[in-house]
Amino acid sequence: KRRERERKRKREVKNESMIGSAMRLASLTRQASLMAPRSSWTSNWRRMRSVYPSSEERSTAEDRFGDDFDVVIVGAGPSGLAASIRLKQLSGDRDLRIALVEKGSEVGAHILSGAVLQPTALNELIPDWKDKGAPIHTEAGEDHFYFLTKSSKFPLPVTGTPLQNHGNYIISLGRLCAWLAEQAEEMGVEVYPGISGTDVIYREDGSVGGIITGDVGIGKDGKRTGLFEPGMELRAKCTIFAEGCRGSLTKHITEKFDLRAESSPPTYGIGIKELWEIDPAKHKEGSIMHTIGWPLPNDVYGGSWMYHLHDNQVSLGFVVGLDYKNPYFNPYRTFQEFKHHPLIREQLEGGTCVKYGARALSEGGLQSLPKLVFPGGALVGDTAGFLNVAKIKGIHNSMKSGMLCAESVWEEMAADESAEVITPDGYPDKFKGSWLYEDLHAVRNFRPSFANYGLFGGLLVSGVESLITRGKLPFTLKIKHEDHEVTEPASKHTPIDYPKPDGKISFDLLTNVSRSGTNHNEDQPPHLRLRDDKIPVERNLKIYAGPESRYCPAGVYEYVEDDSGQSHLQINFSNCVHCKTCDIKDGTNIDWTPPENGGGPLYINM
Repeated sequence: KRRERERKRKREVKNESMIGSAMRLASLTRQASLMAPRSSWTSNWRRMRSVYPSSEERSTAEDRFGDDFDVVIVGAGPSGLAASIRLKQLSGDRDLRIALVEKGSEVGAHILSGAVLQPTALNELIPDWKDKGAPIHTEAGEDHFYFLTKSSKFPLPVTGTPLQNHGNYIISLGRLCAWLAEQAEEMGVEVYPGISGTDVIYREDGSVGGIITGDVGIGKDGKRTGLFEPGMELRAKCTIFAEGCRGSLTKHITEKFDLRAESSPPTYGIGIKELWEIDPAKHKEGSIMHTIGWPLPNDVYGGSWMYHLHDNQVSLGFVVGLDYKNPYFNPYRTFQEFKHHPLIREQLEGGTCVKYGARALSEGGLQSLPKLVFPGGALVGDTAGFLNVAKIKGIHNSMKSGMLCAESVWEEMAADESAEVITPDGYPDKFKGSWLYEDLHAVRNFRPSFANYGLFGGLLVSGVESLITRGKLPFTLKIKHEDHEVTEPASKHTPIDYPKPDGKISFDLLTNVSRSGTNHNEDQPPHLRLRDDKIPVERNLKIYAGPESRYCPAGVYEYVEDDSGQSHLQINFSNCVHCKTCDIKDGTNIDWTPPENGGGPLYINM
């Protein structure tokens, strides 16, 4: 009771602090900017052309509020939340001030995953999670794995492979993160949704000293509107970046500190997901199915999942490796074609698609992990790349990485309470001595084998490694190229004739994007930035036939002709579901940056 009274007192103090007031004001400003009825912005999606202002009246250091923390965590996904909770567990009665900022309008709004949870890390972090009411109810049941041809299926082994799911749970990761945020807040963590980090604070010695949050109320002409509120400086002894795949701040940190100097190039995939309500007679709660093969060509890595949750809901998704060569390839339309396979169509007929989303995922594995620490901070979760691709699971690894980082941060703090800069130098060694390292090491050749040898070579290597050597092959394969480097000129390929959607099983793109809950304030500069606005037409369209119009799963990019017949790239930023695919597959010219606070998809319950 004494601790609860103390936590309550601290929350009251926080609510009266300058930053608490400023963040509430920013949140109210953001809400005011998003008050337009959804019917209005949905109907205007396709013709919202981005125009970049010549300059922007951004805030300066003199404009901004500031506050000091022991630790700032960027991103309220499973890794960031686990780090914050673990830090509070370790600090006990010590008044450790932790700020956790989340760009989504609420915790879980931007979280998208399949998702099957391996509860290993959660059991360690919160052993009594069942008693505390965690939203984890659907136990994994029967497992199925198939190789598909256009009209047939061939079963593949599951027992003894990473795809075996006994003891796991089918969940909504967004709901789990919302629950974890509640646990963190009860322990005294200051959780701020609707606040995006847009810049990194560097000290005079070059170390990271916190983040700057985004301004609110910059109009599309670059000028301050009547709703303008400056961002804030959140200064910290240690800053933990938990932004998820291809985090915008992580990207700059990686370049500044050359964190990938000793690792293989990263490789990514795009995961596209639909949530269905199906005929109760076809529903089998806990059933799990994965497929490979059709309709993917043999040189494109990927596959599908279908998970039966509770209440007749089915999570259906498709993953495509972004190292594909053919610029005419369209991941979204491939997914829609896939649903017409007899195995899938039979389960969906009579059902309703209720939600849609997409996000990129880090697939490189152990060899592609960057250096995890730098002066004043660290990387955790999918922003570093801890996904176990063979298992198709990363939640447990993300959480464990956050916990290991937190333990190292606390050790540094406890060793020198007066330290102004905390670098968790022990984090990499903790990782190498944990089950997390073993989890990734055992499947280290899985993704590189497909990248180097194609579908059947990859199946052979990964099969031997998982069923025979159990991760002990005497060699380690490497990823050789970044995803954008392997795209070939359109002249080497022919356009792909995809089937038209039928509106029942398959859907046109904008119909599905409308199910994502995506919303942005349209009176702001585009958050998708071109380094050179000539490259889209002169290189991408001329040489590669405009691949951004096909790899984007939200219809953001399209080439249109003006009255003189000249083509230009139109960027419909209002459609953006924050998947980061453009930043990855374009690679050199498109920079994804956070939009005005809280904008984006709404994936709660996905």
